[in-house]
Amino acid sequence: MMQFFAWDVKWLKDLVRLWNQELGKQFPMREELFNQNSFQDINIFADGSRIAVDENGRVAGFIVTKKWNDVIDVGISESTGWVQVLLVDYAYRNQGIGTELLKFAETKLIESGVNQLWLGKDTWHYFPGIPIEYEETASWFEKKGYVKSGEEFDLDCKYEEESDLAILTKESVEAAILQPDEKDDLLEFLHASFPGRWEYEAIQYFQLGGTGREFVVLKKEGRIIGFCRINDSKSPVIAQNVYWSPLYDGELGGIGPLGISKDERKHGYGLFIVEAAIVYLRKRGIESIVIDWTGLVDFYRKLGYEVCKSYYSYQKNMQKG
Repeated sequence: MMQFFAWDVKWLKDLVRLWNQELGKQFPMREELFNQNSFQDINIFADGSRIAVDENGRVAGFIVTKKWNDVIDVGISESTGWVQVLLVDYAYRNQGIGTELLKFAETKLIESGVNQLWLGKDTWHYFPGIPIEYEETASWFEKKGYVKSGEEFDLDCKYEEESDLAILTKESVEAAILQPDEKDDLLEFLHASFPGRWEYEAIQYFQLGGTGREFVVLKKEGRIIGFCRINDSKSPVIAQNVYWSPLYDGELGGIGPLGISKDERKHGYGLFIVEAAIVYLRKRGIESIVIDWTGLVDFYRKLGYEVCKSYYSYQKNMQKG
């Protein structure tokens, strides 16, 4: 007899065990990461998250949902919700457990005012959609009314040999690591040029003790006109592009997000800041670099990056009643 329990961190080890049993070869989970993303995130919607436990007290499945709960206003709609992950033990599939978990979550989300639901793409997300190799999962969600709306990619590159690690230069602009006293300048730039998720993640980064070492900024006449986030194992949070570091030998680094001010584009600044970011990471002993959740495959191929994971975006418009 299956029992259903409220979302509670006391189940952490059991939830991670199930994750690694089912997904660990492609997406190896760590307790620290799961706790960060699925319990500590302020946007967790506990009322719509649930754990299925079998008669032996073993976790057989779970669903984690989110909706916007933060008081920080970066323009993310309170009517948007996310299914961060829905997972059922293979031994218990085709018994209606996943359907019951999803129906419960959708009902609670609708009651809370959500009218658009995404699979992944949440704050502190694991996936920007359904990994394309999980065809049965995609088909299952399509039968539940979810619509495919695009494709996203993770890319990576391994650096085999020592290369020239001199900081690059470009006429009229300078790329450098953000200094602690430039925090407000960066946040003002992001608010003006990239409001939303990227701004929100930067605000949280500083709230969690970030000093600036994770941001390369592009300056023109002393003014920030672009940025690139870089991550490694010493960052104050486990960032998205280093989630799956157990898959890599040696130290893994991450690049992204990044952006150039709208009125400063078409000058090659985007490629330049990524090249600078790579140099800074390589100087820290990084052997492999991942760029997550992007559609700009051809852009990054110019620097030797190739697709390592692919995802299909899915969303569903919800109606009350």
